Amino acid sequence: MTRGPEETTKEITRFLTDALRRPIGPDDDYFALGLVDSLFALELVTYVEERFALTVEVEDLDLDSFRTAHRLTAFVLGKTGGDETGDETGLATGGGATGGDEPTRIHAGD
Repeated sequence: MTRGPEETTKEITRFLTDALRRPIGPDDDYFALGLVDSLFALELVTYVEERFALTVEVEDLDLDSFRTAHRLTAFVLGKTGGDETGDETGLATGGGATGGDEPTRIHAGD
């Protein structure tokens, strides 16, 4: 079953709200807000792999793809072949490696 952007964002937002024990909006940058640490980043990667049946490769570990529920939705849909062009929320899969700046990588020990 292919999920659309809206359903995927709702699932991810629900997970984040439950895991962080506070309301998280689709555009809330939980890393910038100081709500998460490197351990939670690894938990988030595990959740994405298990919930959406995909493999997050080392080269996928661009922090910008994991900062918000909307960005994570674009990442998931890009990996699963879903509608990665976006919807009314403005989802897009761009940024990171092609933007000229080296992407920030997620790794243990941050």
